[in-house]
Amino acid sequence: MFITGISSGIGLAQAEAFLKQGATVFGMDIVEPDVLTNAVFQNSIGQNFAYLTGDVAQQKDVKEAVKTALSTFGKIDILLNTAGILDNYTPTLETDEALWDRVLNTNLKGMYFVANAILPGMLEQKYGVIVNMASIAGLVAGGGGAAYTTAKHGIIGYTKQLDYDYAKHGIRCNAIAPGAIETPMNKADFAGTGEMAKWVAKETPAGRWAQPKEVADLTLFLASSLADYIHGTVLPIDGGWLEK
Repeated sequence: MFITGISSGIGLAQAEAFLKQGATVFGMDIVEPDVLTNAVFQNSIGQNFAYLTGDVAQQKDVKEAVKTALSTFGKIDILLNTAGILDNYTPTLETDEALWDRVLNTNLKGMYFVANAILPGMLEQKYGVIVNMASIAGLVAGGGGAAYTTAKHGIIGYTKQLDYDYAKHGIRCNAIAPGAIETPMNKADFAGTGEMAKWVAKETPAGRWAQPKEVADLTLFLASSLADYIHGTVLPIDGGWLEK
């Protein structure tokens, strides 16, 4: 399997969850993952875990990573498109072109690069599972700024179209839409006395933030045969946020 955004947060939790299930995992991230302190990864490197640093927004990096993954493990039957960046809730008039391009290129175009690099192999073997990381910001406004919300809405549309186009060829594609997940990407919400984090927890019906492992566990289900008839779906994991 191939996971983007593996260095921390949800991507790291996904890698650990799948390794514990005996999967072979290849990771890609723009930042080298600090996995050597984690016993699960220590015991897996060189056997069923490998990674390559690279930027999903750069097609040459993606092609190199996929080529390395295939030469290392032989095939890719599960793709987790998890890499993403925030835009600090920046509204459109304060979003310059550089920020817009950076967010859209990483969150959406990068997903397109990775899927297009891996899909041919999945089609050849007539089997593949793709799980794209969307967000509640892909379903409602307020979960990010102009660029982030646009990218996450795009991911949901891309997910549905991928499944529509390739389901008959043995490919299954779904998306996960997380709400408040406590990851390094959201560390600003916990800064100081953590008033923002407290407010988010209060506004969430479940009354708390989720941990990355909870998203990883949902991913395990979506990638398994138990979810074989789930196609082109977006599954929120948001503590009830969208119910409000």
